Amino acid sequence: MNNAIYMDNNATTRVADEVVAAMLPYLNERYGNPSSMHTFGGDVAHDIARAREQVATLLGCHPEEIIFTSCGTESDNAAIKGTLTMFPEKRKVVTTRVEHPAVLTTCRDLERHGYSVSEIGVDRAGRLDIDQLGFRVDDNTAIVSVMWANNETGTIFSVDEIAELVKARGAVFHTDAVQVVGKIPLNLRDSNIDLLSLSGHKLHAPKGVGVLYVRKGTRIGTFMHGGHQESGRRGGTENVPGIIALGKACELAMRHLDEENTRVKALRDRLEQGILSTCPDCFVNGDVDNRLPNTANISFEYIEGESILMMLNKFGVCASSGSACTSGSLEPSHVLRAMGVPFTAAHGSIRFSLSRFNTEAEVDFVIEKIGPIINRLRELSPFVPKAAAR
Repeated sequence: MNNAIYMDNNATTRVADEVVAAMLPYLNERYGNPSSMHTFGGDVAHDIARAREQVATLLGCHPEEIIFTSCGTESDNAAIKGTLTMFPEKRKVVTTRVEHPAVLTTCRDLERHGYSVSEIGVDRAGRLDIDQLGFRVDDNTAIVSVMWANNETGTIFSVDEIAELVKARGAVFHTDAVQVVGKIPLNLRDSNIDLLSLSGHKLHAPKGVGVLYVRKGTRIGTFMHGGHQESGRRGGTENVPGIIALGKACELAMRHLDEENTRVKALRDRLEQGILSTCPDCFVNGDVDNRLPNTANISFEYIEGESILMMLNKFGVCASSGSACTSGSLEPSHVLRAMGVPFTAAHGSIRFSLSRFNTEAEVDFVIEKIGPIINRLRELSPFVPKAAAR
């Protein structure tokens, strides 16, 4: 499907050509083990150090605060479980109902092992009640984990404000920032965030590499025992090609931040406005005034999202009905349920997530095709009220 119109970038992204070029030598030329004593391996260790600096520059932190992992899910697990290891006397975790499954499933598993977990709700726009969160953080709370931006709606949370509140109450603060890195400017030096997760394949690096940021002085247990790698916190020979690729992707992300928040945002708005004007009985989910520049989540009432996706797919259009990690489920999105989106609309929600590789022509093509698709599906649906049928 080489001619695909790809609008599912919150699920994964195309690896940038410059990133591919940067990593290829580490597959067939510079293949030395960075832990080796000889120069052939030692040079690779220097290259990893440079990649660590590239990541730190994008995050606005110190290179020694960067731990390379395999993905965002590993980083989330390491942050939460590693913190609990260091504070065995504290048996409570606070999070939200709209987190990625990497956090929610981890927390619910902890409940089965005797921990207390508080999940904070959101309003109809997906906004978090910070006062309610503060009320739940007590002396028994080891860690608070709140995503920086929601992967389905793009709604951005006030993580700096939350981090300050959490720190004042003596708990550790972690944020899953998988969706924001490379899309909005970050400066962790000026933040109270203790731990942050990111994933390479969300910002035009390959799958299989991620990062856990650990602020200097933050206590976190070793989460993979083995060798001395990653300051002894994550043993195992490094994924050198992936790390080099992630470093290059972070360098490119710095260069394209303005484009993400201007041209890509304008494309998202054009797509969204075109769909809303073409299709009746549809609406945008999330905080339209405070969200990622690339994300539009739209509910089409009375029809199934899977049917919309299948018909879009016939035209080569790739979108999503929610998180890629839960797309196999027939249940409505847990995020939209938490927001109180009506059942008739939650099942018909589509997430369009763009990147700098999308074009105006692609957006216009989707707008042209979506109207007839929605009309046809409503004609076939037994759930459409007569007043809504065309």
